[in-house]
Amino acid sequence: MAFEVWQPGMIMTEERMASISPTWEDWVPTWVTSSGSATPSFGNAVLTCRYALSATTCCGKFDVAFGSTTSFGTSPTTGDNWRFGLPVAASALHNVAGFAELNASTGARVVARIRLTTTAAFELEVSSGRPDATAVAFTGLVDALTPWTWTSGNTIRGTFQYEIAN
Repeated sequence: MAFEVWQPGMIMTEERMASISPTWEDWVPTWVTSSGSATPSFGNAVLTCRYALSATTCCGKFDVAFGSTTSFGTSPTTGDNWRFGLPVAASALHNVAGFAELNASTGARVVARIRLTTTAAFELEVSSGRPDATAVAFTGLVDALTPWTWTSGNTIRGTFQYEIAN
């Protein structure tokens, strides 16, 4: 049942309650690059990606731990920015839909903004320095080399929310 504003006189049913109460669902995002080159693949990465819809709002959790067979693309450059597919199309582009922690180790971690750069995908933009005061290799949108050269065991964990397309 699609979302419908509660009106006086409506009868409370199990179906009606389900339509107004978000239910979390799993989703596996696509993973491509903005350039179309150096295409990555999850391999044996552990993904815990979930989302819930409430009316026209999508709330989500994105948790990826890269594995030993994860491929970060062949001959990547800093122009091959990663794009992760959204669970549901967005109504518009947004510079900030949420935040994520990018983690390579205890001291090697940064915060990134989750940006809806298309209505179907988000990208991550480095938005902080490292807590150990070490300079990051590259800044800007995240790719196989930004903010560091990604390897097995590195993680991305974030949350987002946005208005969905009608």
